[in-house]
Amino acid sequence: MLIALSVGGSILAKDLSPKNFRAYADVLKELAKEHQLVVVTGGGIAARNYIMTARSLGANEVESDYIGISLTRLNAQLLITALGDKAYPEPPSDYKEAGKALSSGKIVVMGGVIPGQTTDAVTAIVAEYLKADLIVIATSVDGVYSADPKKYPNAVKYGTLTPKELVKIVISTEMKAGSQSPIDPLAAKIIERCNINTIIMDGTDPKNVEDVIKKETTNCEFNKEIHLGTRIKG
Repeated sequence: MLIALSVGGSILAKDLSPKNFRAYADVLKELAKEHQLVVVTGGGIAARNYIMTARSLGANEVESDYIGISLTRLNAQLLITALGDKAYPEPPSDYKEAGKALSSGKIVVMGGVIPGQTTDAVTAIVAEYLKADLIVIATSVDGVYSADPKKYPNAVKYGTLTPKELVKIVISTEMKAGSQSPIDPLAAKIIERCNINTIIMDGTDPKNVEDVIKKETTNCEFNKEIHLGTRIKG
């Protein structure tokens, strides 16, 4: 199967710990034994800090997006380094290049592409372009809620949604560089358009990402509870 995986910078590059990059690299190597992988890395706190400073200096949203893209590509390069010869050596700069990189048989790791697209949107678009079988959005929250659970303790977490329901829930998200949300409206619309099964989950522990993908792709039974987050059924 071909899997498009978005890994949030807030979990991958937290404190720029080599341990986090190595842990994700180990999981990706294991998954690559059975699947083709395209991984899109986010910018995380560093990108948001750079964007905030850029705005303070007068940068517009497009300029801020380019700065954020640079940070996502740096995180991609660090993950490529952790993967060693299992990864395509450079982050693709566009979707066609990602397709060519995938033909190498290596794990493809990329960051942002163009202004106006979050890395979740990039993941959804590259998944559609390459005809992926599954999209996984690994972020710092454990699924999609009816409201921000940090602000509203009574917010309801959704176990399963249709793509159309997902769009309705996230459509009010502010489209700005560095926006914080489990998934943004553009990504949700692309998922609705391409109708690819998607999981939005807590990816803080990369082993959980591995378990979820294995469960989703093999229907194997596990001796422990597998936390799936929110499943978007195409």
